[in-house]
Amino acid sequence: MEEEIKSEFTNSGFVLQEEQQILNKCLTFCINYNLSPSDLVSNWEAYYLNRLLNEPIVQNAEMDGFLLHLQNAKKEDVLKEETGLHSYSIRDVEMILNNDDETKDNTPGTPAGHHQDIYSIAHDTTPLTYGGISSYGQPSTLVTPFSKRIDKCVVKYSFNTMPDEKNGKQEPKHENVEIDEDDVIRRVIPPNRCSMLIHESGTSGCRFMYDRTEDKINAMENRIRKHTRALVASGLYEEPTDPTIASQRSIFAVGMICCDGEGRLNEKSIMLQSSAEYSGGECVRLDLQRLSHFSVFPGQVVGIEGHNPSGHCLVASKLVDSIPTSGADDEDLNSAKRQAIDKENRPTGLVCKQRELSMIIAAGPFTTTDNLLFEPLVELLAYAKRRQPQLLVLLGPFVDTEHPDIKKGTVDRTFDDMFHFDIMRKLEDYVECMGPSARVLLVPSIRDANHDYVFPQPAFDINVGDLKSQIASLTNPGIFEANEVKVGCCTADIIKQISGEEISRTAADGKPIDRISRLANHIINQRSFYPLYPPAESVPLDFSLAPEALQLSLVPDVLILPSDIKYFVKVLNGESEGINHMKCIAVNPGRLSKGEGGGTFLELDFNGGSDKIKASIVGI
Repeated sequence: MEEEIKSEFTNSGFVLQEEQQILNKCLTFCINYNLSPSDLVSNWEAYYLNRLLNEPIVQNAEMDGFLLHLQNAKKEDVLKEETGLHSYSIRDVEMILNNDDETKDNTPGTPAGHHQDIYSIAHDTTPLTYGGISSYGQPSTLVTPFSKRIDKCVVKYSFNTMPDEKNGKQEPKHENVEIDEDDVIRRVIPPNRCSMLIHESGTSGCRFMYDRTEDKINAMENRIRKHTRALVASGLYEEPTDPTIASQRSIFAVGMICCDGEGRLNEKSIMLQSSAEYSGGECVRLDLQRLSHFSVFPGQVVGIEGHNPSGHCLVASKLVDSIPTSGADDEDLNSAKRQAIDKENRPTGLVCKQRELSMIIAAGPFTTTDNLLFEPLVELLAYAKRRQPQLLVLLGPFVDTEHPDIKKGTVDRTFDDMFHFDIMRKLEDYVECMGPSARVLLVPSIRDANHDYVFPQPAFDINVGDLKSQIASLTNPGIFEANEVKVGCCTADIIKQISGEEISRTAADGKPIDRISRLANHIINQRSFYPLYPPAESVPLDFSLAPEALQLSLVPDVLILPSDIKYFVKVLNGESEGINHMKCIAVNPGRLSKGEGGGTFLELDFNGGSDKIKASIVGI
C-alpha cells in the first residue's frame, strides 16, 4: 500500500521529501480514516491549495496540519449523515464556562424531550461562527489579546500651538459610565456640522492596466515641463538649456533625478534626465560634490545651476528642489471637478465657524491579525462618540489583503460582505447615534481586498441611502475641504518608500534637520502625492489614469500621510531661494492595529492656521 501511495503522489506531480516517514504516516491515515491511496492524495491536493504552498513538495512538517484537515473533513461527513447531531460552537462553550443565566436553558443538553428544540435553536437562530466572529459580522464574547490590554486611549504624543484660552477641551476619561452622560450632553448641545467639498480627480469609472510606455514618458515629461515653467515664471531663474552639451560657462537646467542602473541610488550613480524639449530626453551624469547639503531621490524634479566642461558630467553648484507656490492655485482648479456633498440645509441654529475643524483620523488595518472581529474599529467609534468630532476620517486598508486569514483564504464570506457588515454597518450606526451633524470620510488603500488594485485609486462605491450626506468616500490620493480647511490624503506609504530611496548630505555647520520633516517636505516641494519613480514594487502605478490625480494642485492645510513608520505631527514651512511656502501640517496617525494589539490614531483641532492647532496621538 505504501508503494500505491507513493505512486499516487508521483502521478499528481508531488515529490516526497522525507519519503519513509511520510509514507508511514500516510499509511496510518489511510487505515484510520478508511481512505484509498487516491482519496488520500486528493485530500492532500485540497490541503495543498488551501494552505497556498508554493512548491509541489510533500514535507513531513506538514503532516500534522494534514491530519487536522482529514479530521475536519471526516467530522463534516459525519454531520451530513447524522442530521440529528449537534455541533458545539464556541458560543456553546462560552455559555457553559461563563454560566450565562439568560441562555443557560438554551444550552444543548441530554434530556431527550428537548433534543429537537435545541437543534433548532443551534442551527436556525445562532449565526455560524468562524474564528470568534459570526456570519453576520457580530463579535462573540471571546477573550482576545486586544480585549485584555490595560492602557486604553492613552495619549502618547501631543502637539499644541493654541493659545492658553483655547485649551479648555480636556482629554476625556474612559470609564464606560461616561458614555451615557455624553449622550445627554449631545442632545442638549449638538456639535456644529462642518461643510464638505471634495475635489474630484477623474479616476472614477475608469479602466486600468491599459497604460503604455508612451503614457509613462508623457507623465514624466509633463512633470519636468511644469516645474520648468514655474521656475522661469518666478523670475529667479533663466530659461533652461541642454545639460548634455559641453560648455565652459555656467548654465541652468531642469530635469528628473534617476539612477544609472538597477541598484539603489548613490552619489556616484546620480543622473539628470532633462526634458525632450531641451535635450531630447537624454541623461547626463550629475556631480553633487560641491554642494554642502542636498536631498535627492529617483523621480525628483530639480533645477541645477552648474557647468559641464566635458559634455559628460554636469557639476552642480546649486540645486533647486522646490517650485514657487502660487496664490492662484485655488483659482486654477476646475470648478466642475469640485463635488459639494452638503447641499442640504444644515441643522437650524448651527452655524459653523470657517477655518475651524475638529477631526479624528485613523488608518487601517482596523482589526488585529488574530481575528476578524474589528475590535479596534469598535473602540475608535466609541471614543468618537465621546469626543464628538465634526469629521471622522478613516483611511484604508479596511479589508486588508495582508491579514493572515485573508491571505490563506480561510474566511467564509466575500470581501464585499465583510466591508458591508463589519465596516459600513458600524459607521451607519455611528452617524445615526451622533445625529445629522456627524460626518465620516473613507479613503481606500491598494491593500483593500474589496477594491480595485491600482494607483491612483477611485473612491469606494458606497450605498448608504439617506446617510449619503454624512458618509462619503474620497479617491486615493485625494483632496477635500471641510470648513474651508484644505486636506490632502494619500494612503500609499510614500514617506517610507522615499526614505528607502533618498540620499542626502547635511551641512556640517548647519542646523540639525528633522528627517521626517524633510521627507514630508518632498511631497510639497514636488507638488505630487507620489513623486517617486520608478515606484515601489508594491504600488501598481498606472499612468493611463488621470495624470492630474497624483498632482498636489494646492498646498493643503493638513496633509495626511499614513505610514508604517512611527506616528508624527510636523509643521512644514520649507523655504527655497526667496520662495516662501505656505505652512502645512503633515500628520501620520500610525496604524489603528498592530499585530494582535492596538495601534494609534490622531485627534486634531484646527483653529485657523498651523499656529493654532492641537493634535494628540492616542493609543487605542
